[in-house]
Amino acid sequence: MKNLNMFCLSMEPKHYEFIKELGYIPVGLGEKNFSKEWFSDKTGRNISQKNRYYGEYTYHYWIWKNYLNSLEDGWVGFCQYRKFWSLTEHNNEDINFNNLSEKVLKEIPKEYDNYETILGNPFFVNNFKPMKFIKHGIKIIVKNPLLFFSKKKRNINFHFDLMHGEKNLDKAIDLLDEKNREDFRNFVNTEVSFNPQNMFICNSKTKLKDYYEDLFPWLERCEKLFGFENLQGYGLTRMYTFLAERFMSYWFRKNTKSTLMPIIFYDIRKDIK
Repeated sequence: MKNLNMFCLSMEPKHYEFIKELGYIPVGLGEKNFSKEWFSDKTGRNISQKNRYYGEYTYHYWIWKNYLNSLEDGWVGFCQYRKFWSLTEHNNEDINFNNLSEKVLKEIPKEYDNYETILGNPFFVNNFKPMKFIKHGIKIIVKNPLLFFSKKKRNINFHFDLMHGEKNLDKAIDLLDEKNREDFRNFVNTEVSFNPQNMFICNSKTKLKDYYEDLFPWLERCEKLFGFENLQGYGLTRMYTFLAERFMSYWFRKNTKSTLMPIIFYDIRKDIK
């Protein structure tokens, strides 16, 4: 019996048949017209108008407000039209449209039964080449030259400063609730990796609800600080997505028994046009 409900997010209506053939649940996001067969973030209580800034989290908000109680018991996961879960690592050059289906996750093996959440293999922010630091954050390096030489100092907070605006993560953390504020601040200042792509798999509706109830009120408070109109360029436009990505890693590691699984990359837009 299938023990996984996987929501697969896409911005392209033509992806419906392929997603269904994977055994996944198609979710349509963005401005294109999707048929009623798709799940959507545009009905009920929603923030679909913020999708440009929130990315996949407009759908998570929709689940929180409209669908959480209707979720079936068991594992619930999230993937995207170009990022998929897999039980084994695969080189990108070994993945193509014809073999993708046999490589992606279809069921959760029994050895994962002792866990509450599955996160993607970590992305290490301290492995960037020095030239990338110069390209994105020469002012930050000048202020603290040790960052150029010491991998230990290149933590999550430093990486966020580099890619998404200096001190923006610090300012956002100031707006967190008291139970998470200092723990999350310590996390971003000591950890050198996070679980990427805003993808997770969870087998507890209670934990999912708790996560949403901590995340979304915080992001709403951040809106009053950062707004929307002045967020220019990809690194800033998706500010709320990137804040959520770091918080997701922290929250599920702290509050659930979690384990890891590879995420593989293949953009199906290359084949379905």
